[in-house]
Amino acid sequence: MRVAVAGGTGLTGRQVVAALTAAGHQAVVLARSTGVDLVAGTGAQAALAGCAAVIDVTDVRTLRREVSVEFFGAVSRTLLAAGRRAGVRHHVALSIVGIDRADLAYYAGKRRQEAEVRAGGVPWTVLRTTQFHEFAERFLPPRGLPVALAPRMLSQPVAVSEVAAELVRLAVGEPLGPAPELAGPERLWVPDMVRRLARARGRRCPVLPVPFPGAAGRAMTGGGLLPAAPGPRGVQTFAEWLA
Repeated sequence: MRVAVAGGTGLTGRQVVAALTAAGHQAVVLARSTGVDLVAGTGAQAALAGCAAVIDVTDVRTLRREVSVEFFGAVSRTLLAAGRRAGVRHHVALSIVGIDRADLAYYAGKRRQEAEVRAGGVPWTVLRTTQFHEFAERFLPPRGLPVALAPRMLSQPVAVSEVAAELVRLAVGEPLGPAPELAGPERLWVPDMVRRLARARGRRCPVLPVPFPGAAGRAMTGGGLLPAAPGPRGVQTFAEWLA
């Protein structure tokens, strides 16, 4: 099967491409480096020619709500419009567990993405997952800075490779709409993850938990970013990832 991977050069995208190739499928990478600009809307239709499915793992690093909403909305509209014209039969989008329970700025973009997918006219599946093990890396400060700040947040981290494998499994199957949520095998506090990562890398910096105010903070500490129903669970622990 010919499957397009939007964001195929990123952390998750590279794993998805590898999983597709290992399963005998043809992966088509959609990225600026391959001549496709999903924000500007150029190059997507030609790249999707002959693709039966699209897996969207695009991402943007931002703490600004308007940037997140604009990015995920534009990318989704580009992919869905090109997919309709190219005859794509299945659009699979990666999303995040709990985006409708914690009103964080970045999550507003993911909610926009899901809304575009639902209304996009291409049969679809959305897979929500918890944070990846690599999430802890975001909070290690550059060397020379004495303190790490990490959100006071309860997570159930999952391996990127296991997310990629599930996205491929879903993409080659029938559209499901909302798929069962995928999470890792254990619940961990993010500041503890950052402390363990710092020790593993020989860093001696204290980690200060930072609480978020209001309803978002209560969701982050009260399990709002954990799966709310049974579903697939990864097997790689955070300790195994560290090793």
